[in-house]
Amino acid sequence: MASLNDPMINPDIPSPCYVLEEARLEANLQLMQKVQEQAGVSIILALKGFSMWSAFPLVGQYLQGCTASSVWEAKLAKFEMGKEVHAYSPAYKQADIDELVRLVNHISFNSLTQWQRYREQVSEAGISMGLRINPEHREADTELYDPSAPGSRLGVRSSELEGVDLSGIEGFHVHNLCECDSFAAERTLQAVEKRFGQYLHQLKWLNLGGGHLMTRKGYDVDHLIRTLKTFREKYDLELILEPGSAVAWQTGPLVAEVVDIVNNDGPIAILDISATAHMPDVLEMPYRPAIRNAGLAGEKAFDYKLGGNSCLAGDVIDIYSFDHQLQVGERVIFEDMIHYTMVKTSFFNGVEHPSIGILHKDGKFELVRKFEYEDFRNKLS
Repeated sequence: MASLNDPMINPDIPSPCYVLEEARLEANLQLMQKVQEQAGVSIILALKGFSMWSAFPLVGQYLQGCTASSVWEAKLAKFEMGKEVHAYSPAYKQADIDELVRLVNHISFNSLTQWQRYREQVSEAGISMGLRINPEHREADTELYDPSAPGSRLGVRSSELEGVDLSGIEGFHVHNLCECDSFAAERTLQAVEKRFGQYLHQLKWLNLGGGHLMTRKGYDVDHLIRTLKTFREKYDLELILEPGSAVAWQTGPLVAEVVDIVNNDGPIAILDISATAHMPDVLEMPYRPAIRNAGLAGEKAFDYKLGGNSCLAGDVIDIYSFDHQLQVGERVIFEDMIHYTMVKTSFFNGVEHPSIGILHKDGKFELVRKFEYEDFRNKLS
């Protein structure tokens, strides 16, 4: 559990609350700036992984802009960061295109039919157009996150481009990584060369998507830089990376609190958060989040099953062990909850939604957002 000198014990921090640690975010951005400068590439923020716009002033000091998966994300990028906006979606409706042409600089289409349907309108707006390609090369460990799995709906295969006039297409977009290393990125580039190499010299840019977890400890950043620089120089292409996880990796926890302890074949601590509403990947992926100063079942003296405060029977996180018996009111700190967690939350069951705050570099806490009943009500009809 958190010790008395842990910054998450700060009385100004409510529970539950997502807490972004500003110093850690800036350290990640500084590493990305090194990659941009030394490899000669552009890095943009994937909003699907991190959309905390109160941090955009800091992010915008280092990255070139954002990539959006929808009209609403494009608006967030345009109006809250104000730098480059790139867009990709599996499919656009006419109403989407009508709005996007006023918001974005680049747009990638998922299929030839989508491109052919909208290319005239997008071209007239002066927007650079691309196609998402499927390299048919797998790197993601989890099926749920694998865009190159057989039968994928994402991206155009090389066989579909045979005999197609690609006039007007300025770039390709490829995304098949998920929290991968630099060698996975290198293998993906090799797969792109193998299947799409004949087109690369006629393009202006290649977007390598996300999944480049360059801020993870042990990642070979220098190898990534060499790989990107070599490929960029070989084809005289602008290379674009759009990480989500890497930007906010290990930049802050979800602070929770023990509300009650019940017993059924062992002690069960009920928290003021919900796995299904506030950490959905715990159930969907599934995965086991790390808890500060806790261990695996049986590793420490006291085991507790941790459950969420919703009526879903399966709203259970896992069994953890602690050095001491948990007490009602005690804080439980879930590590690394800023990326791909805040963006997936819901108001299911009306369980109190975690607040959002920033722990600044000077140690002061800023409460950015506290959710109220009206937020729950207004989401409904």
